[in-house]
Amino acid sequence: MTALDTSGLNAELRRRAYLDAMQVATWLPRTELPFAAPSRAELLAPAPVEVPLAIVSEPVAAVAEPVRESPVERPKIEIPRPGAQPRQAAVEPVAEAEPVEEKPARVSAPPPRFALQLLRAGDCALLVELPTGQPFQSRDPAYILLKDLLRAAGLPDSPQLLGEPVRWPLLVRGNMDQGPEAALEFVQSFVAARLEEQPSACLWLVGLPAIRFAGEGDEHSYNRELQIEGLGACWALPGLELLMEEPTRKRELWQAMRRVRQRWSAPAHS
Repeated sequence: MTALDTSGLNAELRRRAYLDAMQVATWLPRTELPFAAPSRAELLAPAPVEVPLAIVSEPVAAVAEPVRESPVERPKIEIPRPGAQPRQAAVEPVAEAEPVEEKPARVSAPPPRFALQLLRAGDCALLVELPTGQPFQSRDPAYILLKDLLRAAGLPDSPQLLGEPVRWPLLVRGNMDQGPEAALEFVQSFVAARLEEQPSACLWLVGLPAIRFAGEGDEHSYNRELQIEGLGACWALPGLELLMEEPTRKRELWQAMRRVRQRWSAPAHS
């Protein structure tokens, strides 16, 4: 054996000694080793791939005792009987939400439109609706009818004016409240101030605007006597135009006048 062979044998012996010390029984070099023994063919064959088997586990109860099938319940069919009320499924009452009380929005009423003239005839004051909105003229049919009423009542037929006519609304523009309540307060204050200067035995309210905004009445107050705080005794009459359009109303007016005229007649004040 030559020196080269001896060195190769020593290297192989040292390699095997290292492998035995590391408890490696089988190994394959990545490259061909010099002077190494040829590898066995069965070591070079690829290792078989292990396929895991699916294990199906069954419950212990299934093995211990057979499974008992529960009987299937058949749906019950109710046959309605004659005269019987159909059964209804119980429904739980649903709590209804409490209604929220909404406050109605305050809407201001439109201002009324009227014109009134305050007059004085003898012991009576007259708050008369102006049919045309303008002061009376001597030849106006409404003024002629008013003079007839005064003569029938035993009062002077030439009444005197007490101030300027009251026209409502007062202002065409502006933010001042000019609704019905404001009109009522203004008219009553205006008339009360004039009556305080010159008291009267009775206040005639001629026409619906005069009755509504001085006497706080309506059309049902015609030919009736009213007692108004701050104004005293009042007598409500239909408007002059209404008396001309419906002459049948004059008969009720004459009958009412007979009862009321004692307030201003001479014997009552003697």
